[in-house]
Formats: sequence, structure tokens, C-alpha cells
Amino acid sequence: MSDDHTHVQEFFSARAADWDSRFPDDGPAYAAAVVELGLRVGDRVLDAGCGTGRALPPLRAAVGPSGVVVGVDLTPAMLEAAVKAGRHRDGHLLLADVAALPLRSRSLDAVFGAGLISHLPRPAENLRELARVVRPGGVLALFHPIGRAALAARQGRQITPEDLRAEPNLRPLLAGSGWRMTSYADEDARFLALAVRED
Repeated sequence: MSDDHTHVQEFFSARAADWDSRFPDDGPAYAAAVVELGLRVGDRVLDAGCGTGRALPPLRAAVGPSGVVVGVDLTPAMLEAAVKAGRHRDGHLLLADVAALPLRSRSLDAVFGAGLISHLPRPAENLRELARVVRPGGVLALFHPIGRAALAARQGRQITPEDLRAEPNLRPLLAGSGWRMTSYADEDARFLALAVRED
């Protein structure tokens, strides 16, 4: 396991038990972001880096009982918290790395990634792996329940020009990884970038 993976697992393992209670008001933002994915009943969707599974209930509601919802996370403690919260009933949980997904190519209609991009060890390569498992025309949502400035303030830091989530950085990163950005919003109340899987 790489040092990046070890750091991510250590960071989230230490926070898994009280993660949901630390951010109790994020549910509506997750639900609104899922709506913007434009999922249909019967679609197949991945929650990449699903954590405690907060996106799984709205994803399941969007695709209905005939759809497929898969939550993948690298940290066992986060998946355990998802099960404890009962969210395993809304999707299949897999302990896996988004850099090497145990999924067939072009098998999904969409990927939802909350707080994901800042934890990717090799963003271009990792976004290409997400593109691999999505059919052409499928959608990617990169989401955070608060915007970049609000998140930086919460963490006691400044936004830097190198921030991958800045539109001038994110748009070419996505384009070089098989995605075309279709919308970008960075507001106090949320960050949401949507992209379509290119052919």
C-alpha cells in the first residue's frame, strides 16, 4: 500500500465513528447534488470514496429498486460506519481503491464523488479509471457540501492557485482524463462540477 493510501486510511479511520455527527446538516446538499446527476430509474451508479454512505440513500431513490448503487471506499472504518447507519441497504459496499476499481469497463451510467478529488494520489490517472467504468455519455459529479473558500476557512488555510478544484485547473484535468466538464459551481453552500464521459 502506498504512503498516500496509508495517510488517507489513517485520516478517515480516526474520524469515521463521529463523521456524520460532525456534519449533521449535509443531507439536503447531497440530495440536491444527486438530482443534478440526472439519474433515471434503472441506472447504475458508483459512489466513489463513499465514506459513511451519505449519498447512498438519494442515489438509491434516484435509480429506484431496479437500479444498481455501489459504494466504494478505501477505509474499512468508514464502510463499517455506513453499515452501522443502515446505508448498506441502499447500495452494495465494496472495500476497494478508486485507482483500481473491481468493475467492468463501461458498466456504469454515473459516478458521484463527494470530497474525492483532494484525496486522489494521482488525479489524472484516477479520473481515467473512473472514466473507464462509465459508458460514453455517462456523468461524473465532483461534489463537496461547502465551497472551496468555506472549506479552507473551516480548515484554517488559504486557497492556493494549485487547488485542483479551481475551474482553470479542473477543466483541463478532466479533459485529459476522458471527461468534458459541463457545469461548475463553487459557492459558499456547495461545490459541484459535472462532467460527461467522452467517447
